[in-house]
Amino acid sequence: QVQLVESGGGLVQPGGSLRLSCAASGFTFSLYAMSWYRQAPGKERELVAHISSTGGSTIYAESVKGRFTISRDNAKNTVYLQMNSLKPEDTSVYYCNALWSTLNYWGQGTQVTVSS
Repeated sequence: QVQLVESGGGLVQPGGSLRLSCAASGFTFSLYAMSWYRQAPGKERELVAHISSTGGSTIYAESVKGRFTISRDNAKNTVYLQMNSLKPEDTSVYYCNALWSTLNYWGQGTQVTVSS
């Protein structure tokens, strides 16, 4: 069955870094555009970063440009989010998303907490 399993979240101090991973299975990963979303308590889920199926195109939210980098390894069926210079406002549950045509899959989320 389709699975998206996020990992790499945790507690980090402001200015620190984390690398999130999302391991995919159960579908043809290389066909899908992949995204990272986040949702903080009481807020709507928002797009953080998006990468095309080939990795040739990326999109970032203005709030993370220059600090976060999305990448993918189609041989490993994995998408990554490198997060640098983390701020307290980056605290959220981060979700992995796979999209192809009308097919749309979500992971269970991983908590990222930025606090001193």
